[in-house]
Amino acid sequence: MTARQVQRDLVVLVADKNIEFALRGLLSRPQALGIRLPDYTLYVHPERDPGCLRKAAPFLRPYACCFRYALVVLDREGCGRQERTRAELETEIEAGLAGAGWENRAAAVVLDPELEAWIWSDSPEVDRVLGWAELPPLRTWLRSQGFTFSAHKPDRPKEAVEAALRFVRRPRSSAIFRELAERVSLERCRDPAFAKLRQCLGNWFPAEQAPYRRNTLVQ
Repeated sequence: MTARQVQRDLVVLVADKNIEFALRGLLSRPQALGIRLPDYTLYVHPERDPGCLRKAAPFLRPYACCFRYALVVLDREGCGRQERTRAELETEIEAGLAGAGWENRAAAVVLDPELEAWIWSDSPEVDRVLGWAELPPLRTWLRSQGFTFSAHKPDRPKEAVEAALRFVRRPRSSAIFRELAERVSLERCRDPAFAKLRQCLGNWFPAEQAPYRRNTLVQ
């Protein structure tokens, strides 16, 4: 690959629009991530989580000559191989990408069990965005509904979000994930998959390099 062929910073492949909106929200905050804003294109795989797991390499192969880095983001829940660990699935995807021309230039981030695991930081913005600003504390209510917690996070994060939204009669929307990503303090999120995402972006796009660039979204 020559310098002339490298035109863009980052191509991103995600499993659904919830992840898309969350990443768009995160990438709108480069200073909070400690990076410079990459010039990126984002695709949603038509086969969702299983497609990202099994077909990321052929999907992204054509872009290996014109992007510096590739990122694949999906949920472990629903990928079809839930019996495997997050790390095992990431290793499998990254091996496929390496064979498709992305060696040492790509990363997979598997959300465990799903994107909603990122939501449950201890930020007060979580309650507000989910519509609980004028109600008793959301976690107190969830415990009263039988939800169990580990390290301040519901053990069933997706079901907890859905229960909260039903109670306040707020429709589930991908825009909620973008709003959370734009507002919640990133320092409060201790999720291992989020930590890997942040480390990869920091390694690829350190803040001291290069100026602002335009972003492109491909649906």
